Amino acid sequence: MSHNDLLRMVEHGDAMGSTYSIVLYGKDQTEMRAVIDAAFAEVARLDKLLSNYMAESEWSEMNRRAADGPVRVSAELFQLLSKCMVVSRESEGAFDLAVGPLMKLWGFYKGTGRLPSRAEVSNVMQKVGWRHVALDAENQTVRFDCAGVELDPGGIGKGYAVDCMVEILRRRGFRIALVTASDSTMFGMGAPPEEPRGWRVGIKDPRNRRRTVDEVYLKDVSLSTSGGTEKFFRAEGSVYSHIMDPRTGFPAEACGSVSVIAPRAIDSEAWAKPYFIHGRDWTEKHKPEEFRVCICDGRTDESCVWLG
Repeated sequence: MSHNDLLRMVEHGDAMGSTYSIVLYGKDQTEMRAVIDAAFAEVARLDKLLSNYMAESEWSEMNRRAADGPVRVSAELFQLLSKCMVVSRESEGAFDLAVGPLMKLWGFYKGTGRLPSRAEVSNVMQKVGWRHVALDAENQTVRFDCAGVELDPGGIGKGYAVDCMVEILRRRGFRIALVTASDSTMFGMGAPPEEPRGWRVGIKDPRNRRRTVDEVYLKDVSLSTSGGTEKFFRAEGSVYSHIMDPRTGFPAEACGSVSVIAPRAIDSEAWAKPYFIHGRDWTEKHKPEEFRVCICDGRTDESCVWLG
């Protein structure tokens, strides 16, 4: 069977508050079906580990108990939390996993959104911030230094899940696939038969999502996009984005978008929001060499600016 005669299989499934998709190329339909099922079983497993919507997930149990004393967690969860702490520190707090109370106050958990008073924000901010979280590597425990702290996996969970799905495909010998989480985070494995440059993906205009301002080809790399126009609400004449600036307690400015291309989806997803919050100058100084970052300001018709 030549490269052009490969079979194509597409599957979608919902988990972790997102829709996941796999486009897979292979030679054997039975093997393809089995590996797709295994990849979606992995997302279901991660849902039970990381969901802050499921009361019985390991993440929810940690949120309930860590203010009362050190909570021992699984090696996998501890590793993920350690990664989050590193990104929080390196992003100067623009990425912050301890943003749960803030997301609830602004109503973004339920997808509606409300405008809280400055006093409400100020009150909640006392419980927000990664510095409230203590990790003990020796004992593999998590501890919060005050009541009301709540960790939110929203900034990293999808990327981690995409990487885990890609790993399953690779381990079973597959080399050509596109794995996507809610159109905002994706990983292109290899290149589809009709396009040797990789998987073609459009960068959408943040002001008009039907319009594409640029396109990229993903070949064994990930792409994540954060934009103020994905989820937002209007109140008192202003538009409020779902992208929180954890340092201020208010949403980052609701215009423009940032797309990050990185070797792993966990990194592209985790860093898209800090780059969105900090803007171009900070991003240029701080991004790793292997990342490519596309910044669209959303205010002009100029196409995106690429860094790296």
